[in-house]
Amino acid sequence: MTGTFPLFLACLPGLEGTLAEEARALGLPDPRPVAGGVETHGGWPEVWRANIWLRGASRVLVRIGAFRAMHLAQLDKRARKFPWAETLRADVPLRIEATCTRSRIYHEKAAAQRLERAITETLGAPISGEAELRLMARIEDDLVTLSLDTSGEGLHKRGHKRDTGKAPLRETMAALFLRQMGFDGSQPVLDPMCGSGTFVIEAAEWAAGLAPGRARSFAFEQLAGFDPARCAALRAAPAQDVPRQFFGFDRDQGAVQRSRANAERAGVAAVTAFACQPISALSRPDTPPGLIMVNPPYGARLGNARLLFGLYASLGDVLRREFSGWRLGLVTSERKLAHATGLTLSAGPLVPHGGLKVQLFQSGIL
Repeated sequence: MTGTFPLFLACLPGLEGTLAEEARALGLPDPRPVAGGVETHGGWPEVWRANIWLRGASRVLVRIGAFRAMHLAQLDKRARKFPWAETLRADVPLRIEATCTRSRIYHEKAAAQRLERAITETLGAPISGEAELRLMARIEDDLVTLSLDTSGEGLHKRGHKRDTGKAPLRETMAALFLRQMGFDGSQPVLDPMCGSGTFVIEAAEWAAGLAPGRARSFAFEQLAGFDPARCAALRAAPAQDVPRQFFGFDRDQGAVQRSRANAERAGVAAVTAFACQPISALSRPDTPPGLIMVNPPYGARLGNARLLFGLYASLGDVLRREFSGWRLGLVTSERKLAHATGLTLSAGPLVPHGGLKVQLFQSGIL
């Protein structure tokens, strides 16, 4: 398959507009936020670049074609005429998912089986429920739209964060929250409750100009027309020199050790610093003002959350005392906890995370 085709950049609901900004900055054409992601278009080089370089997308889907089918026999006939070999390889296993909405074909399992049979008998590609490469057929109003998931594992899996704590923030979410705070790579970033170091490492990688997908594989590598040399060049952007201005603190020594190990694997150990200390010991680093990014503990029920009010109040006290000129970005599911800091905060859109809905609360200049 050559030329350009529709692309869908999936992300968490509530972050579509921010991902569209990132896609535009990456040079993807006419990104348009829609429910659950961003629509754009491009050829295979854009697919590779989006997977390797987008920090906020959770996966990249490619629409490879569409046709109408009123019943299963017609679906079978038209699937056998579809040019699968332009995109798929006969030696690569495939799994197929079908969804049906407002269509005369309503049995999703039967639809998937017809597509499986057509592909195996015309192309020869094996079908496996465990295959990394995934073909999605959406049958809506009798129109069969075929898309490929070109990412494989979710794009938040950068390949270096092996050690995580409880309820870790996904890298993709951290990247989009940093963008919402106006981060462009030049500002210092400090996380006083760093957990596994997600905010700190993500900011350091961004500042150093390192591709988020440089250390992992993608499903698109198993497609026809994949160009290993061009993709290797995309991954290989040299790290830029940046000051050591990305800091993480946590009262848990295990969290600090995890963060250091993750930063080492990410190649940003030289520009990050982690230390074990409580909120009460937090002090301003010897850098220009920057961003304080924090994902503190929060409870699903207000009864649990009340135990945390003192923690949030202490955070607000130390930030007012020590961090004049800085700005705060705080992630929590509880608005009352955010306001327990005593700071003036504006709330961003609700975003699903770990079975809860969280928001980014931003301060002005402290």
